[in-house]
Amino acid sequence: MSKYFFFIILFFFTSNNLIAKENIMILELKDGNVEIELFDDIAPKHVERIKKLASEGKYDNVVFHRVIDGFMAQTGDVRFGNSSSSDFNLERAGMGGSELPDLPAEFSDTPHLRGTLSMARSSDPNSANSQFFICFEDAPHLDRNYSVFGKVIKGMEFVDKIKRGAEPNGSVVDPDMIISFKLK
Repeated sequence: MSKYFFFIILFFFTSNNLIAKENIMILELKDGNVEIELFDDIAPKHVERIKKLASEGKYDNVVFHRVIDGFMAQTGDVRFGNSSSSDFNLERAGMGGSELPDLPAEFSDTPHLRGTLSMARSSDPNSANSQFFICFEDAPHLDRNYSVFGKVIKGMEFVDKIKRGAEPNGSVVDPDMIISFKLK
């Protein structure tokens, strides 16, 4: 009996570890790697989209087009923000998304704290597609208005080094970019 109990416990811990790894991503930036935990229980459709685009390499070389000190760093325009694409246009970065349909909102009570990842969108709550932002500081005014899908669990010091925009809207002239974004 104790032999079977041991195997059940072993299976439980092994399967939980595999599930946990499926929800950890590595965001490679110029200064180092950022480890991100995804919240598939809170925003399953958004997490699925992020994983899909990342697995296809769509986020690689995408710029942080809007970065506001004390607030957030926005990226993820896989159409106009990919610096290695023929469609790259820094003036239009932030206006595009993927070829996939927009996502319905998955608002939750999860707060926008320092290190939170949340989907960017237009004024339409159901317009999130590929763009997202990382909060530099707590941003409670965003709570229950944007779909939180993850948080930085390691490497926030590298997010803090992302080049800030000089313009009032956070536009960055010579922006930093995502080197790669993939599952751990």
